[in-house]
Amino acid sequence: MGVTLLKPYTNRAWLGVLPVVLIVAFSAVVPLMTVVNYSVQDILDFNSRFYVGLQWYQQTLNDPRFVDAFVRQLGFSTAVLVVEVPLGIVVAKGIPRAGKGLLTPLLLVFLAVPLLVPWNVVGTIWQMYARPDIGLLGVLLNNWGLEYNYAANPLDAWLTLLAMDVWHWTSLVALLAFAGLSSIPPQYYQAAELDGANRWQVFRYVELPRLRGVLVIAVLLRLMDSFMIYTEPFVLTGGGPGNTTTFLSQYLATMAVGQFDLGPAAAFSVIYFLFILLFCWLFYTSVMATDGER
Repeated sequence: MGVTLLKPYTNRAWLGVLPVVLIVAFSAVVPLMTVVNYSVQDILDFNSRFYVGLQWYQQTLNDPRFVDAFVRQLGFSTAVLVVEVPLGIVVAKGIPRAGKGLLTPLLLVFLAVPLLVPWNVVGTIWQMYARPDIGLLGVLLNNWGLEYNYAANPLDAWLTLLAMDVWHWTSLVALLAFAGLSSIPPQYYQAAELDGANRWQVFRYVELPRLRGVLVIAVLLRLMDSFMIYTEPFVLTGGGPGNTTTFLSQYLATMAVGQFDLGPAAAFSVIYFLFILLFCWLFYTSVMATDGER
């Protein structure tokens, strides 16, 4: 009869992640606590501060400019997800996954190029590209009789911002979807073929369920990033025409840097952070609950 020896339990593995915990605490938690501290104070200067409680939170939530910016932000993020996620899947399905040639690696490298372009450069590129007087896109659309001018027409400004974001970030969804498709065993496709499934049925019952994990990651990344967009619309439209493309991040920057209202800006930041966290949590829990019911 053999004797099983149990290894003693040890916590030394935590020492390996301790540096990461310290870095996260320094780079994220400490600044967040500083912002929370500012959000309950009226800061006249660096030496004069007065505790005001939740006054700045109430002021922010009752500010019609915050409500308008939030509605615009929600509309933009929804449009981004509705366009980029299906388009990314279509692009990923169009990339060949078989063969030993250089076509697939070259396509993947080409697809990743927009992700390497800095945000401010993206805004500058599209600003020149969409100008109605000298820009290739602007001149072409005006020659077609569409009277395009993103600096004067709110609809043109929105469509230009959406097209710019789709160009910049659809590649991320496509690369994640391609990775998910590449991980599906060939036996699944062979079984579907034997059952006489058409292309839609293969996608619906074979590919889409196994893309759920990567699509959740893609949607969460795009949701968070689109809700924090700042540089591209600031460079392209400056928040105009009027305030039609002024999103939450631009409103926050104006309040904190332009007006130097640190207390209200800090409360705005906390509310902003909680909204993003709430939306991501609601999406993740709803997807996981649906997956659990299956």
